[in-house]
Amino acid sequence: MNIKQLLLEALVFFVLTFIVTAGVSYLYSLLVHGTGAFNWDSAIQFAIIFGIVFPIVNATGRRKKK
Repeated sequence: MNIKQLLLEALVFFVLTFIVTAGVSYLYSLLVHGTGAFNWDSAIQFAIIFGIVFPIVNATGRRKKK
């Protein structure tokens, strides 16, 4: 896996995780507290963590299979 493909995969995971986490935090806030508010802190934290970890795990998993 080259670095370009790894960075693209990291970006995809970052965007998807950010969207899902922001949506879940909004729905939770709306249903539990009655006010629709995003929790940007946790959305960015999860997106950074998963955006780094998942592509690396996928790359090492593919390397072991070869």
